This record gives sequence, structure tokens and C-alpha cells, in this order.
Amino acid sequence: MLSNKRIQELELVMEFEKVEECFKEVSSWIENVGRKRLKETVNLDDSLEMLLQAQKQFKEFDLVASEYCKRGQEALKKMNQWEDLSFVDVHSYRVKLQNYEDELEEFCTQLDETRHRVCETVRLYEFFDKVRQGICCTEEGVKS
Repeated sequence: MLSNKRIQELELVMEFEKVEECFKEVSSWIENVGRKRLKETVNLDDSLEMLLQAQKQFKEFDLVASEYCKRGQEALKKMNQWEDLSFVDVHSYRVKLQNYEDELEEFCTQLDETRHRVCETVRLYEFFDKVRQGICCTEEGVKS
């Protein structure tokens, strides 16, 4: 039984190393690209035209960022089997996994919030643009 336990531990360590490699890649992208791009969308432009351009650029970034989030989440799912094991030896791996999970969750939440904010800002600017056009048309009709 002890031998089987050790074999299971070794298999988990090997699986963790694969997952950790994936997370290192995802974490590196989040730190070097993802967070910087999210910060760039904090200040959205004041014109509808510029805002639509920013939305287009964000959508392209969002596709890539969502793929990284998905890869990280899939790697976490592979490690769900650890929840059933009570080996003392895997505690340090669980701590690392929790840190990866927290980082991924934080980034994915920020991505969702930014996606929503960009969409709502565009909708608001489009509404104001229609109102402005309506006021201009009404003023022209009154002048005639």
C-alpha cells in the first residue's frame, strides 16, 4: 500500500509539473501582456469614432486573453483529482495551485469587467450620438 501511495504521489507530481508549465506560460502572458492591455483600456476616448476603434482593438485582445483564461482553467480542472487525496506531501503543490487559481480568477474577472465597461461605454456614446443628431435635426426644422 505504501508503494502504491508513493506511485500515486509521483504521478501527481509529474502531472503537476505539466500543469505548472502551462500556468507559467499563462501567468507570464497575463503579467507581460494581459494586465498592460487591460490598463490601456481604463481611459476610453471621448469620441464615438475613437471609442469604436478602441472597442475593435479590445475585441481582438479579448479573443486572445479569453483563450489564455480557458487554457488556465482547463489545467486547473486536471488537478481536481487532488481534492480527493489527503497526502501530506502534496500540500505545497496545493498552495501553488491555489495561487495560480487566484491569479487566473482575478485576471479573468478584470477581463469580464473591462469587456462589459467597453460595451456599455460604446452603447452610451451611440445613444448620445443619436440624441445629438436628433437635436440637430430638430433645430434645423425649427430654423426652416
